[in-house]
Amino acid sequence: MILISDPFVHTLLEWYPHNKRDLPWRNTNNPYIIWLSEIILQQTRVAQGLPYFEKFLENFPNVEDLANSSEEMVMRLWQGLGYYSRARNLHRCAQDIRDFHSGIFPDSYQSLLQLKGIGSYTAAAIASFAFNEPVAVVDGNVFRVLARYFGIATDIASNTGKKEFEALANAIIPKDKPAEFNQAIMEFGALQCVPKNPNCDQCPMKAGCFAFNNDLVHSLPVKIKKLKIKERYFRYAFILCENEVVVRRRGEGDIWQGLHDFPMDELSSQNESERQIGFLKEIQGFMTIYVNESEKWYKHILTHQRIFANFATVIVQKEYRSILKEWADKKGFQLIDFEKLEDLGKPRLIVKFLDDQKLSLN
Repeated sequence: MILISDPFVHTLLEWYPHNKRDLPWRNTNNPYIIWLSEIILQQTRVAQGLPYFEKFLENFPNVEDLANSSEEMVMRLWQGLGYYSRARNLHRCAQDIRDFHSGIFPDSYQSLLQLKGIGSYTAAAIASFAFNEPVAVVDGNVFRVLARYFGIATDIASNTGKKEFEALANAIIPKDKPAEFNQAIMEFGALQCVPKNPNCDQCPMKAGCFAFNNDLVHSLPVKIKKLKIKERYFRYAFILCENEVVVRRRGEGDIWQGLHDFPMDELSSQNESERQIGFLKEIQGFMTIYVNESEKWYKHILTHQRIFANFATVIVQKEYRSILKEWADKKGFQLIDFEKLEDLGKPRLIVKFLDDQKLSLN
């Protein structure tokens, strides 16, 4: 049985004011700003997420502005941040708040859980930071701090582990300072009790820390579940006809749903890259094209898969434009002005490729 330690809470609250980072979402109790920051920072480092947070807040100062925007605009601003379902859920949640809550955020943990894309962590963050509700926020940093300090060896990836850590965090959260405590324990995990090589000798918690006093710092927390990483290989066709380019919008259920890329075949391996992709053979049958095949592979890492892609640049003469347009329409592709491509949300792989094309033209 774990005994709740008052010195743990006291030391944490004493450490926080002197060590916290000055981040914009910490200087407000506006639930919209807090929610926006929490969604953007999921699976994302602060340094990477901060420019996106600022960009979203500049374009959408409040939840109704976000709700009234187009999904295309939201996806374009999210471009490069990854985990694109977050952006779609962000937009849908804003619309639900506009349509069913008169543009006002629900003010309790349980009511926040009913919103699209808001789970227990995000609901607890909004409820405690915006409305001072004493409900604990439990993220990776909190798992680590609690596991090490209290000596908990339960697998944090298991349902049992998640329930155990949430129960502990909610038992020790001070009812009069829930927001400060949640911020403090997350910041402590991010800055002091870090995953690898923490500076335990300078840690104010070391006297009561189970892991430190039992040489278990590098063994806790326990995470048994391992992700199976799948490798995939894409071969894209960058099809140009004068100032127009062929694009497609990724459909529902796709890893890049709502984003735009180019016609693509999936290969079984990199060694298969010499095989000509099917639609290139198809269009060569009824129009003259020039193909410049690149040897460069672009890599994109997702949680469950690694994607490798290369590109074939295809030039179609202007006299075949109508045939190309008819073919693209039948395939569900679009023929758009190249300049408009900049305004469309695109996977990071496509952005990297297009950036390289700009450099090659300079």
